[in-house]
Amino acid sequence: MTTNNEPVKGFRDFTGEEAEKRERIREVIVRTFELFGFEPAETPIIEQEEFVRGENAQDEAVSDVFKLQDKGKRNLALRYEFTFQLKRLMKNKKLPYKRYQVGPVFRDEPVSSNRLRQFIQCDVDTIGSTEKDEAEILVLSNEIMKNLKIEPIILVNNRALLNEILEDNKIKEKDKINVLKEIDKYGKLDEKQIRANLKKMNAEKIIDVLKRDEKYFSRFKSYSSILELIKYCKLYGVKILFSPTLMRGLSYYNGNVFEIKAKEVRETLIAGGSYKFEGVQCTGISFGLDRLSLLAKVENKKEKILIISLEQDKEAIKLAQKLRNSGAITFIYYGKPSKALEYANSYGIEKVIFIGKDEVKKGKYKIKDMRTGREKEEKF
Repeated sequence: MTTNNEPVKGFRDFTGEEAEKRERIREVIVRTFELFGFEPAETPIIEQEEFVRGENAQDEAVSDVFKLQDKGKRNLALRYEFTFQLKRLMKNKKLPYKRYQVGPVFRDEPVSSNRLRQFIQCDVDTIGSTEKDEAEILVLSNEIMKNLKIEPIILVNNRALLNEILEDNKIKEKDKINVLKEIDKYGKLDEKQIRANLKKMNAEKIIDVLKRDEKYFSRFKSYSSILELIKYCKLYGVKILFSPTLMRGLSYYNGNVFEIKAKEVRETLIAGGSYKFEGVQCTGISFGLDRLSLLAKVENKKEKILIISLEQDKEAIKLAQKLRNSGAITFIYYGKPSKALEYANSYGIEKVIFIGKDEVKKGKYKIKDMRTGREKEEKF
């Protein structure tokens, strides 16, 4: 019987240049997180199913959790995001507590060309936050996008403002959740279809309200939070855009919500918002590494060098260690030069150094540039 060793649908391997690019992106993100004072955290991939679902069981993301059982028949689930785990991490922490986390999360949902069932999220959250902290997180996000050579479009809205608008337009309490779900589809589905769905709840006029001039929204109390956020982002020199139809799917959001896009793709690259856990106001944002890698432009960190030992293993090892100590990525190949050059091409190694008896005697080694084909001798 032949074993199928292909990855499960919605999961995949990353190797070579693709994996290296993802690692460079991760380094840019983590470095920026730390520059803004966020500290790392690690949490389990598997949790009690009850804890994973929390009070948000009707949210689409929560309904897509991967469920499993251990040998003790306990109901467990794979984490679908990092935020809910903060309920545990925040205990006994001096506020504001600023943490970042990078790692895989899982959704048991339909697979698309740019959405897998396992994907890497890079999150920052501030526990004990105000609009000033929200601004800092958006500025941090803007900086990361610039470093990845992506021009960001930062959109903001406020969940409390949306609730005020629903109240003002006499939307029935029993319909509010479904109306918000339809608003969340705006820009993703055909507007006629959204209006038809809203009409069933006598709420189709909401779309016209949300398309009104920005001055209209100043009549609502919660709009002041958006103005405060705009003010602090402006102090950093970062522009944000008010988007009244922005909703974000997770129901725990209670204040300002954010999405960051780019002109090149329709999908959201970075998203988050503010929420309350254990009576404490918090804010956070999440970067999707997989989507960012489609647009990011990053350079390889360091040049790669291959040393070919022509029966001069002692000298090859000695030089390899010297190069590694200087920070160079160094390989040793013990074998025929023709095979070694094939190996170098296969792994994108830029320079090859030949170490044979004549080279050792002269104290100079022949170096071949694999990009240009040029050779030179150099003393190490």
